[in-house]
Amino acid sequence: MLILLPPSETKRSGGRGAPLDTSRLALPALAPHRDTVVDAIVALSADEDDAARVLKLGPTQRGEVAVNAALRDAPTMPAIDRYTGVLYDALGAASVSTAGRRWLGAHVLLHSAPFGPVGALDPIPAYRLGASTALPGVPPLRRLWAADVTAAFAAMQPRFVLDLRSEAYVALGPVPADVPSRYVRVVSEGADGTVRALNHFNKHAKGALVRRLAEERPRISSAAGFVRWADAAGLRVRESGVGELELYA
Repeated sequence: MLILLPPSETKRSGGRGAPLDTSRLALPALAPHRDTVVDAIVALSADEDDAARVLKLGPTQRGEVAVNAALRDAPTMPAIDRYTGVLYDALGAASVSTAGRRWLGAHVLLHSAPFGPVGALDPIPAYRLGASTALPGVPPLRRLWAADVTAAFAAMQPRFVLDLRSEAYVALGPVPADVPSRYVRVVSEGADGTVRALNHFNKHAKGALVRRLAEERPRISSAAGFVRWADAAGLRVRESGVGELELYA
């Protein structure tokens, strides 16, 4: 099973790893696109006012421009540790067992805007860039990434993909149509039986789910296998439509 996670706008600073080497990241065929985007971010950062405008930064966020300017030289840390926020706090990768972290490294890709999908343990620097940002001199990120990310997924030949990304990041690299996959929506059921999508708890539920998978490390190779595991784990997961699963929080 391959799990796809979205990134987070908030990130830890610093790190102890060597500077970014795009050829060392998962899906190395994407290195040329990674270099294109990173070079554009660094170039944009030469003008703080212009960078703040393009990145839609407020007065207290202008420090992010310096973070982007240092992308090529900044220290790195594993991607699963770099991101913070509701999903990653619920996942709590720092406290996952050693075996669980190895499992994350083997089964989880985190989909970033500047680097595309990267392995959970791949070393990345801090950065500021969202999926919808239009970088000067670069095609729209959806056009730049989508086809080649989809091709990279296909080359992995995963038996089953569990897609926990937000729709904005799905657009940067859809799962190939011929690869068995399920897109997960987190929902709740009211007393009257009405099912509604969740926002904050959507992220928390996804993080907690991935932590549970990392600690139990089940062998899952199909949507049916995932649903069986979830039922046995006390989670409520149901097929909700073509290619989608509902996870009840």
